[in-house]
Amino acid sequence: MLTFAALLVHGYHPAAEDAEIYIPGIKKLLNPALYPFGSEFFLNHARLTQFERLIAATIRISDLPFDLVVFAWYVLSIFLTLLACWDWSAECFVEKESRFAAVVLVAALLTLPVAGTSLYIADQYLTPRSLALFAMLFGAHAAWRGRYLRFGAWSVFAVLIHPLMAVFGITYGLLLAGMKQSAEGTKTQPMWCLAAFADVGLLPACTDAYRAAVQTRSYFFILQWQWYEWIGIFAPLLLLWWLGRDKRKKQPPAVALVSRALVIYGLFYFMIALLLTIPAPFETLARLQPMRSLQLLYAFLIILGGGLLGKYVLKRHALRWVILFLPLCAGMWFVQRQLFPMSPHIEWPGVAPSNNWLRAFEWIRGNTPSDAFFAIDPNYMLSDDQHGFRAVAERSRLADAVKDSGAVTMFPQPPLAEHWLEEVTDQRRWPAFKAADFYRLQRKYGINWVVRLRPAVAGLSCPYENEELLVCRLD
Repeated sequence: MLTFAALLVHGYHPAAEDAEIYIPGIKKLLNPALYPFGSEFFLNHARLTQFERLIAATIRISDLPFDLVVFAWYVLSIFLTLLACWDWSAECFVEKESRFAAVVLVAALLTLPVAGTSLYIADQYLTPRSLALFAMLFGAHAAWRGRYLRFGAWSVFAVLIHPLMAVFGITYGLLLAGMKQSAEGTKTQPMWCLAAFADVGLLPACTDAYRAAVQTRSYFFILQWQWYEWIGIFAPLLLLWWLGRDKRKKQPPAVALVSRALVIYGLFYFMIALLLTIPAPFETLARLQPMRSLQLLYAFLIILGGGLLGKYVLKRHALRWVILFLPLCAGMWFVQRQLFPMSPHIEWPGVAPSNNWLRAFEWIRGNTPSDAFFAIDPNYMLSDDQHGFRAVAERSRLADAVKDSGAVTMFPQPPLAEHWLEEVTDQRRWPAFKAADFYRLQRKYGINWVVRLRPAVAGLSCPYENEELLVCRLD
């Protein structure tokens, strides 16, 4: 029930934002004929993770519709995340109201932004992060309990699904296990030493094209964060430091120890961020985004904060629970509606979209050949509620300036960045394009379809149109 409540609060948008990277990878595994052009912008990610293969295998085995399976995995990821939070709340608190408050607060704040990382605690769509989060929480809990075989299993799963986020979870699990052993006076195992980014192969040369792409991602560079995003680093650390002191032993021992470990963990990755994102020679290492370690820290902070609220404030007074959680959930719901104003709050599987962009993309999927090659405004994701063309239309397109630039930043080795910059540069004057400009793109890249805003452009045949868009064929 709590999982369903979280879905109602935060919504579901299966093709939004980073889904434009991961959903095409799944679809190409199921149908290799898709995306004959430009697939390098998402396949590089697919080679680093087993996420796409896991979802594709589930679809093949279950023989269920694609959208339904993705939705089921998304709901399962929320359920398992909340279950992992319940395990931790039971570890930290005795009172049932404290445990329940901890998990309810996590459910209410799943789409809380994590400082300046461009992450939420959990996304409104399925990505590898959706699975890595509960794996990190379960893994850390296993390490806390001294169940190292289970910790290893969860760590391997996390590495296979999202190698970068797995590093953060493994680091915290090792640190927590070592600190607990030290506190209990048992022999400290060498396993708790902190992990670091030490692969020299991670430091390729920074080309001009790669530099142009990485500069579109200000959140990579901690000195470019806004002042309030810096508060998002240090305010949680101060709260955790205060909880970790607990000289009068007011809190359960687990709360203090977990908090102290989180402070060390947070400061460690803050120092790594300073090292990797400030010196110019390390520009290509900024893509490792060490401050994304805050996602796990925020999850634990909410668990601890919710448990303490339940213990000292909410207790068993129903009215207090309503006064806290009703406005909080309403506020989170309202924010999500502002982020996706043109789309239903929950995009249920199998339901026809009302968003004009998605309607056009679905027409393309059903009425154009699988090898059709499209050009579309390189900034289109800023206009369509951040929904991805490849994810919905299942067709190739030229590189865009919003999502493909992010994919490029993770792979600085040429020629990916050079291809991206050339294609985006050739589309730079898109709003003023005439028929001759589209045919110029056709001669250079081989595109044969165009998606553009109304009004119509003379010289183009457009077999589909709606109130906002035209889909035109280049003869």
